[in-house]
Amino acid sequence: MIRPVLLLLFFVGTFLAFSQGELPNYANMASEFSSRYNAQDYEGVYNLYDADMQKAMTFEETRIFYTNNVNRLMGNIVTMQFIGLKQGAHLYRTTFDRSIADIILSLNPQNKINGLYISPVQGDQFPKLERNTTPMMLPFLEEVFVYWGGTTLDQNYHVGEITQQYAYDLLMVANGTSFEGDPKVNDSYFVFGKEIVAPCDARVSLVISGVKDNIPGEMNTEQLTGNTVVLQTANEEYLLFAHLKEDSIVVEEGQEVQQGDLIGLCGNSGNSSEPHLHLSLQNTVEMENATGAKLYFDQILVNGEIKRDYLPVKEDFVRNLN
Repeated sequence: MIRPVLLLLFFVGTFLAFSQGELPNYANMASEFSSRYNAQDYEGVYNLYDADMQKAMTFEETRIFYTNNVNRLMGNIVTMQFIGLKQGAHLYRTTFDRSIADIILSLNPQNKINGLYISPVQGDQFPKLERNTTPMMLPFLEEVFVYWGGTTLDQNYHVGEITQQYAYDLLMVANGTSFEGDPKVNDSYFVFGKEIVAPCDARVSLVISGVKDNIPGEMNTEQLTGNTVVLQTANEEYLLFAHLKEDSIVVEEGQEVQQGDLIGLCGNSGNSSEPHLHLSLQNTVEMENATGAKLYFDQILVNGEIKRDYLPVKEDFVRNLN
């Protein structure tokens, strides 16, 4: 289970009024900012700020912000394209390695940055994605239970949240329960530590690791998806795997994986109340900016019957044919 939050990256300073069109000093600053950011020269970026900006955010806070909130999630800047003015400031549609964002930039008379706002472009501005066209297998090698899944709110509470609509929560059940033993111990849960594999050939677009597993019944609301992997298919479909086990992820960003390759182990990290896998299909790499899409599986067993091109629903028992 994931509760999303809006990713509001950074704002400080005041904006000034300008004439229409991109001014040369802004073009130069956009180029300089992009160059220093891509070099991870965050001290150099900090030195582009005016005194008020530097008072509002220390260098260490600036370094952490760009490292954890921007570079880790979006990667390097590919292009910054001026698209107009907003509240008198210059607005740049900025393409990163893994995302698209709007950067609003303001300069003082001394050509120092006195206003900076980075806001991810909303999901409805990304390519539309209704469902997968890439054939998929299930990400588990054993039978799993669909706790949440389907296209209606009765079947799947995720449908009410556009960023993760149609997502699945998958766990394992025996004799009507998901655990045996102490419910406060992760190892008591049948799905905890089970292998999670790539449902298709893909490229690893995002890895988040180092998040501790929760005590069942407790949730980490600061790190929503916990230990996370996002795979990108050749058809620009993004598969998000959330709540993986701490220190279990075996893939790296940029790595090419084949269908069936190990990704990591099922865990209980992030905003998760008990061990399970949150699996969703989306139209961009970051869940916060995404629109969820329907994820169908090519050939699977559903409650003991073979189904083809099937979208599992709540309370299905599903497994791969082989």
